[in-house]
Amino acid sequence: MGKDKLRRFSEVATFSNVLQLEEGKPLKGNWVKMHFKNNYPIVLELACGKGEYTVNLAQLFPEKNFVGIDYKGNRLWRGAKTALEEGISNVAFLRIQIENILDYFSPGEISEIWITFPDPQPQISREKKRLTSPRFLEKYKAILKEGGILHLKTDNDGLHNYTVEKVNELNLKLHAKTEDLYHSTLVDEVLSIKTYYEKKYLANDKNINYLKFSFE
Repeated sequence: MGKDKLRRFSEVATFSNVLQLEEGKPLKGNWVKMHFKNNYPIVLELACGKGEYTVNLAQLFPEKNFVGIDYKGNRLWRGAKTALEEGISNVAFLRIQIENILDYFSPGEISEIWITFPDPQPQISREKKRLTSPRFLEKYKAILKEGGILHLKTDNDGLHNYTVEKVNELNLKLHAKTEDLYHSTLVDEVLSIKTYYEKKYLANDKNINYLKFSFE
């Protein structure tokens, strides 16, 4: 591991807006009271990487709380550090495996979920690892409030098509869908937020897919 990664791992452990593994468990069902100390709804960004979406959404919507989730602490460092430096208090980061999300949030505690450019896990044998597989969707359903929205933003056409299939198979409610976001009428200030990887994809003329759906 490089010196810069080691430094970030060490530094992120000291950040007040980063919770790691067991640190987040006592907050289950009590995030707004114990951590954010307000009554605002909670929005999650899964596989948040450097946390660009988490931080930008928090700036756009100060009346909501945002939690970015990823397992790689050296990536979380960037978003967490930016939030601290800019005094963005409605942001937190949780360093856990997403498959354990039910250990950290209670039923109905989450109002919205963003899945931004996750690993598409293209091999058939790894379907259960896809963040929009039925296995994960059941977990999201358990923590989302009634009518809670899910968003998927991805450059991977295969993952997009797979998720559309699951939305149809499971009779979920599809609110919006496009295979070319930036040439659609859907793009707005929220969907225009670009992650580090998205900028690279766009520089190579890659289309960006977007889905918005819910369980009701």
